Order: sequence, then structure tokens, then C-alpha cells
Amino acid sequence: MKRTVWMLTLTLVVGIAIGIMGTHVLNAQYAQQEAVKRTTLLKVDLAGIEGKEVRMRLTEIAPGATSPKHYHPGQVFGYIVAGSMLFEAEGQPPVTRAAGEAFHEPPKQVHSAKNASQTVPVKILAFAIAERGQPDTIPVK
Repeated sequence: MKRTVWMLTLTLVVGIAIGIMGTHVLNAQYAQQEAVKRTTLLKVDLAGIEGKEVRMRLTEIAPGATSPKHYHPGQVFGYIVAGSMLFEAEGQPPVTRAAGEAFHEPPKQVHSAKNASQTVPVKILAFAIAERGQPDTIPVK
């Protein structure tokens, strides 16, 4: 009888431990996937300019998250809708951009952005003019 109780207790403890570890692993994977969320709102050919298109995108950076280094192949014009971020472009000093500010990124400017808040996401509305068919974002190692 004591042995049965001991085995059931051990099984329960091991099951709880595995469940907790699994939850942490899944939460970490979910948090990593959702650190930077990009949603394309519009993509249309630019009238009168052959081979060019305009893209409108909403980018959300989770609290405390950093976008990996990357660049955009075309001109980017952005507006910070909510939150603030530390923007770091290669060869330039870091700049803090906050809600209500507009900015421009030239083509192929390598940069990253870190959400300055641990509680509020950064939301960026961006318009890009680029060659039709090129990706929006190119990762840099």
C-alpha cells in the first residue's frame, strides 16, 4: 500500500514537472515568434513608374523585444503610432523615436529597433517604395 502511494506521488510530481517545463518551452517559442509582428495592409503597383510598388505595413514590437538586424531594399517612410523605440542604424548614433514621430529609412540601411518599454508594444505604420517582387525585409547576420 505504501509503495503504491509512493509511486503515485512520484508519478504525479514527475508529471507536474514535465508539464511545467513544456509550458515554459512553448511560451518561450511563442514569445520569440511574436517578438516582431509584421502585417501587410496594402501592396499596389505605383502608377506611372514601371516595376515599382508601394507597400503599407503595420509593425508591432513586443515590450522589451528587439528586431534583428535587417534592411529594406526600398525607401521606407514610417510613423510611430504607439510606444517608443531605440533605433540603431549602422554608422549612426542610436536614436529614440516615440509616438507621433515620422521618419525615413534609405534603401539598404542596416538597422535594428528595440522597444524601450517593458510593458507597452511599439506600433509602426510604414510605407515602402520598392521594386515589385522584392521582399520587404532582408535579415543581416
